[in-house]
Amino acid sequence: MIKVAIADDHQLVAKAISGLIQKIDPYDVIFEVENGKELVRYFNLGMVPDIVLLDINMPEMDGYETALWLKTNYPDVKVLALSMYDKEESIVTMLRNGAKGYLLKGCRPSELKDALDAIMTKGFYYTEYLTDRLVKSLNSEKSKNPAEQLGLNSRELQFIEYACSELTYNEIADLMCVSPRTVDGYREQVFMKLGVKSRVGVVLEAIKSGIIKI
Repeated sequence: MIKVAIADDHQLVAKAISGLIQKIDPYDVIFEVENGKELVRYFNLGMVPDIVLLDINMPEMDGYETALWLKTNYPDVKVLALSMYDKEESIVTMLRNGAKGYLLKGCRPSELKDALDAIMTKGFYYTEYLTDRLVKSLNSEKSKNPAEQLGLNSRELQFIEYACSELTYNEIADLMCVSPRTVDGYREQVFMKLGVKSRVGVVLEAIKSGIIKI
């Protein structure tokens, strides 16, 4: 039996997901909670699942904070983010905080099953933005001078650092004291040099090459 926990403040959603999972062998939902604090309490009582399905927008202790707590205290527990949020910033933050997969609510039951199976067999499950090829490369050998090897200058490195956060591009422009159009230029150069097409791709490639440490 593979133990699953669900953290979602929408009880109807949690119950629906739980019902789906209970029909999928060999998974079993051992508890459902409404926020991260309740999840921590269950862990402290010794009820540690193999997988946590984690919503982002929860009261008291949200999904970002909860994922980071799990990464720090229970790194072997696999986190599958299940959220309404499809913004790159949300996906990037959950990835950096240790999530092994990211699904949008409203996904088909077959996708949920595929995600659970993949997380247990391959260690990750990413769709749309996050590709198997990049994720598999996260633990590859890192270049001694990745920035120099990729031809990144100091401003592009600064942009990458900010891009690996929840900041919007306009907020990044403010922090870098440049116009949004200039930031667009940095972004296009970084995309080209890293060989990616999205902000999430920047994060994954930056982690893989050792530019960003997690």
